[in-house]
Formats: sequence, structure tokens, C-alpha cells
Amino acid sequence: MKNIYLIGMPSSGKSTLGRRLANELHYRFVDTDKIIVREEGRSIAEIFAEQGEAYFREAETRALHSIRPGEALVVATGGGMPCFHNNMDYIKASGVSIFLDVAPEVLVERILAHATPDRPLVNHQDPALLENLRQKYESRLPYYRQADIIVTGSATEQMLLRELGNWL
Repeated sequence: MKNIYLIGMPSSGKSTLGRRLANELHYRFVDTDKIIVREEGRSIAEIFAEQGEAYFREAETRALHSIRPGEALVVATGGGMPCFHNNMDYIKASGVSIFLDVAPEVLVERILAHATPDRPLVNHQDPALLENLRQKYESRLPYYRQADIIVTGSATEQMLLRELGNWL
């Protein structure tokens, strides 16, 4: 059984849809950020503050590589994970990837509604939040677009199941 990797920007729905999709498929759900927190014994924000983004990106890669092909997992990846250390190559080689393509304007709405400090690269009070998200989105698109499946706009687990069709 192939693993399914959900990729996309923060607040694109990877964790929420991932749990629902895993339930529908009778797969196990895994969030790579949770793996990192467990392995590091501290929050993502603490890792960024204490050791910086470069260290965090290495921790992300270690977490990703702890996931083996064929484990019947739905994996919610960190927003930047596909963009570093050839992680997208690993994702593509070890399962089916789905890019949840959500417009930056919608991401801002979701981020402001969520309003927790668990995303170190997103400042809720930043007046340039939308512009910063647009820039990050544009820079990540070349990686995200390598996904096997691209779902634009708001997605549901039923929509993802239909898109997965022949992949599983």
C-alpha cells in the first residue's frame, strides 16, 4: 500500500484533510511536525529560536526519511519540507504526493482564524503577512507542482479519494 504525502503551504489543510483521508482509507495518519517535536523534545518554535531554520530543515529530512515506503500512511508534511534536501524526490519515490493548492488570500484568513504561535515563519501581526505568503508560495511552487496530484481550492477527503483513484 502506497503512502500518501500531502504537501502545500501552512494552513492549506494538510493535517485536517490528512486525518480524514487516513480514516476513510483505513491508513494511519502521520504529521511530520509531530515526529520532529517528539524526536527533538521541544516545539518547532523552540527549534527555530534555539538552532535556526537550517537545523530545522535537517530535522525535517530526518523525520521524512524515518517514513518508509509501503506503510499505508497519510503523511502531512511541513509546508517547506518538499523544498529542501531533495525531499520532494524522496516523497515521489516513496508514495503518492498531493499538492493542496490554496490561494495565499485564503491562507491568511485561515492563519488569522487559527492564530497560534506554532508557525515560526508566519507572524500573525505582520501587516505584510499576505505579501510574505505570496512570495513564499511563488518560491515553493516549482517544488509543489512536482506532485502527482494537484488539487486547487478547498478540498474534501472525498475529492482526494476520487483524485487518488488509480494511484492506490
